[in-house]
Amino acid sequence: MKKEKLKFSSFSNLGKIAILFMILLIFMAIFSPYICSHPYNLPSGSPFEPPNGVHWFGTDDLGMDLFSQICYGARISLLVGISAALIAGIGGGILGILAGYYGGIIDKIIMRIVDIMIVLPDLPMMIILGAFFGPSIKNIIFVLAFFSWTGPARIVRSKVLSMKKENYILVAESYGAGFGYLLFKHFIPEILPILMVTIIKLTSKAIVAEAGLAFLGLGDPTSKSWGLILNHAINFRGIYFTDFWKWWVMAPLIAIIFLVLSIAIISRDLEKILNEKL
Repeated sequence: MKKEKLKFSSFSNLGKIAILFMILLIFMAIFSPYICSHPYNLPSGSPFEPPNGVHWFGTDDLGMDLFSQICYGARISLLVGISAALIAGIGGGILGILAGYYGGIIDKIIMRIVDIMIVLPDLPMMIILGAFFGPSIKNIIFVLAFFSWTGPARIVRSKVLSMKKENYILVAESYGAGFGYLLFKHFIPEILPILMVTIIKLTSKAIVAEAGLAFLGLGDPTSKSWGLILNHAINFRGIYFTDFWKWWVMAPLIAIIFLVLSIAIISRDLEKILNEKL
């Protein structure tokens, strides 16, 4: 069946809005030093200023501008989410291809490791490993990727197993085609759309997990991630007995919700456009 080409017009209206939001967020993250008129890590106003013309999202308890913190925090969220998803997707995809193509003892070893990883509770293990390795961006990316590669591995293995039975693969093998030829000529072109959708979904999961770890105090204290902003706001004594939560808590919370929803909508539309069932 002929696949629909990937064009902007192929996305739904919600998908187009989500893509535009992602472009805007990436632009804000990259050019935050030029967009933000206040530093994100130094006081630039009075504590607890509500949103106004000078501080668009208000200020926190130290007088630091929340809009600048959101812009710089987008860097951390996108960096962690995309990096963890790429490492998990590519690593899991490679293991899935090896398990599906070679089978035998290689398949058994990889799939038994996958079974063990699936049984382990993600969040408690992430908390333990995050506390063990220490709070840093690299460690968070490693921990998130370590608990995310099993999904791509299983999906890719299933696809390769079904492709091995196709006539064109059997004919190519009968003419002496090796693993390298089949990999680049047949496997990767068929697997790439599935893997792309899976990586996008993993990005959303990694962003939420990073925000959760930072919220629990396991994020990098030197970075202004959205989870760390939430952690600082909610741990402020009496936050809900004042009006401060209306901008101090809601700003990072809304940013996380909008980002995760946008990625979910984009992945849903991509899945339809690429005509793949995961």
